[in-house]
Amino acid sequence: MTRIKVNVDGTTYEDDVEPRLLLAHYLRDHLGLTGTPIGCDTSNCGACTVDLDGATVKSCSVLAVQADGCEVTTVQGLAEDGQWTPLQRAFHEQHGLQCGYCTPGMIMAARDLLRENPHPTSDEVRHALEGNLCRCTGYQNIVRAVLAAAGQQHASGRQVGEEITA
Repeated sequence: MTRIKVNVDGTTYEDDVEPRLLLAHYLRDHLGLTGTPIGCDTSNCGACTVDLDGATVKSCSVLAVQADGCEVTTVQGLAEDGQWTPLQRAFHEQHGLQCGYCTPGMIMAARDLLRENPHPTSDEVRHALEGNLCRCTGYQNIVRAVLAAAGQQHASGRQVGEEITA
């Protein structure tokens, strides 16, 4: 067992974990954060995407011990005072989800895009989400949601990276 200390969604955790434990399984099984689904365990689908020290990663391809000393943000850590971010609202309002399985990963990947490019084109959104698979929506409403969120972020004067105050 290896001792790790990791800040997840603003809370610090210290745990003994097996060195081979994936971050996705640590989040779900040890911390009970089931908002990070495991879709494939091979990093193909992107459902388990989280933010690790400012970088978007697929948590099924990162060991929990690699997150030692890091800050992890999951989709569950985005809301502030129980209020959805503009990106989360846009996914709801634009019907950017159906079964919802891919939604956490899509939101986290879109969040990363909007931090880097606050005013993306439709093609740029599609390119940024290439590593995330959805089997239900056909992507049209997901792209609309990201573009709507970009407009909401701009109108509010807030940057996507300002969504969390940890």
